[in-house]
Amino acid sequence: QVQLVESGGGLVQAGGSLRLSCAASGRTFSRHAMGWFRQAPGKERDFVVAISWSGTIRYVADSVKGRFTISRDNAKNTVYLQMNSLKPEDTAVYYCAASEGGLSRTPDRYDYWGQGTQVTVSS
Repeated sequence: QVQLVESGGGLVQAGGSLRLSCAASGRTFSRHAMGWFRQAPGKERDFVVAISWSGTIRYVADSVKGRFTISRDNAKNTVYLQMNSLKPEDTAVYYCAASEGGLSRTPDRYDYWGQGTQVTVSS
């Protein structure tokens, strides 16, 4: 069992930066691939970025490529999402997720989810 708690969301102006954190409980965190997804009002939950258990492989959605970076610290049971050059269209609730089955861009492949943190980008 893995429990996930996101933090770091907030209100930022376009062009600004935020760093989200996802703290995980459980001794098996280092065995899970981790992902970040986002959901805007009235829209489906979309893939943003993901990282393998070792941190050596990353998937990145085209919409955030070159602006967002995922990283993890297995010693701290934490995964991070660094978001730069933020745009109003990045506004959404951001969710951290853990996968027992490996790296994926598909929400259904993730077994554990955090409660989400709101990111709002003003123009």
